[in-house]
Amino acid sequence: MDSPRIADAARGLRHVFLRDMVLRASIGVHPPEHETLQRIRVNVDLGVEDDGARPLSRTPVGRDDLTRVVDYEKIANAVRGIVAAGHVRLVETLAERIADSCLLDPRVHLVRIRVEKLDIFDDSTSAGVEIERRR
Repeated sequence: MDSPRIADAARGLRHVFLRDMVLRASIGVHPPEHETLQRIRVNVDLGVEDDGARPLSRTPVGRDDLTRVVDYEKIANAVRGIVAAGHVRLVETLAERIADSCLLDPRVHLVRIRVEKLDIFDDSTSAGVEIERRR
């Protein structure tokens, strides 16, 4: 993705991401799009509290414990569940639902979601949307 960087020690953020999840989705406004699943690509970028980056922390390496970080497997499963939940007319709506689910974790301060329909035009790789939401 061509977006500005997210990881930032001064702001105490780490960058957690999922790249190029290709899923089959029921998405679109046109009647034929209601009848067949389409390939979409989803990218998720999160700005997450980084407890090891805070100046007052002085802890060079955090605990090696999954409970102290945002689990990208849970994010991936949430994306899969949202996509599988049923027909969505707009890629914008799908992106917003994914962003909202990511922001349920209070450690997530920033989320960027890109949703692309991969087979929509013969002369284009993809068409879609990227959104950013902040806590």
